[in-house]
Amino acid sequence: MLVDKTVREVIEAFSANIATPGGGSASALGGAIATALLMMVAALPTKRATDEDRGALSAASAQLVELRDRLTDLIDRDSEAYDTVVAAYQMRRGPGEELGRARTAAIQDALKRATETPLEMMRACTAALQEALAVARHGRGSASSDVRVAVEFLSAALRGARYNTEINLESITDETYRAGVRAEVDALGATAERHARAVGETLSRNQRI
Repeated sequence: MLVDKTVREVIEAFSANIATPGGGSASALGGAIATALLMMVAALPTKRATDEDRGALSAASAQLVELRDRLTDLIDRDSEAYDTVVAAYQMRRGPGEELGRARTAAIQDALKRATETPLEMMRACTAALQEALAVARHGRGSASSDVRVAVEFLSAALRGARYNTEINLESITDETYRAGVRAEVDALGATAERHARAVGETLSRNQRI
């Protein structure tokens, strides 16, 4: 599994001339790193911290550890989902209507699984950006650059996951499913952008104080 490799091995894996790990796994990895950065900032001691600050950071940390673990799991799940799609397309076509229907159904099921994986990344990144706002408001001011880096990583990870979601949707024939996913993708994108903007404004305002 990719998550069990060293950093150098991970970089080599992404450099290899095979389809996986690809952009989806890279997005999940970036999101996991960003969430870990936010956890670090939330855990830094702050001399002027109030009970409100400590409570908000503790609550954010509890959410962030769960989100970090979800994104970490998605690193390998994305590759597995892609491999399932490839295996479905490689199913024997053969004669007979029943065999053809089975192959088509397997492909569509695999494509939905490959769509749900990056969609789950988008959900996790959006949730992490919401927690980033608490970290920005209550965390150590001298670590503001770390929060900004985390937000940039999360925003990039979310966009990468969106690209993968949308490209899989193109091959899915279930119009109801496609419409539902597109609506959620648009909503998550808008919410994430709003959170990222709020974090930036909070950090800028804190620097002027």
